[in-house]
Amino acid sequence: MSKRPPMMKPMFLPEVEANPAPGPFRSLIEGAQKRGTEYPQIWHMFAFKQEATNNLADFTQHMMRGEAPISSGMRELIAAYTSYENHCPF
Repeated sequence: MSKRPPMMKPMFLPEVEANPAPGPFRSLIEGAQKRGTEYPQIWHMFAFKQEATNNLADFTQHMMRGEAPISSGMRELIAAYTSYENHCPF
């Protein structure tokens, strides 16, 4: 597997980061690494144990894109601001 972009810090779980199972999240990680772009490190968890994280991925998509009283764009903005306040890249 390619290396993470130099500006990204390693995960606290190196065995998870180093062992992605084949699947869509592994492909996303590899594509971002080839381009040298940052990516959400939670993708490593999704790639490591996809069967255990499918429900979390579905939940996240539903919460961010499903029907709601505020637009998905506003939800993205709230998530980005929250991440900023927590010193976490979004």
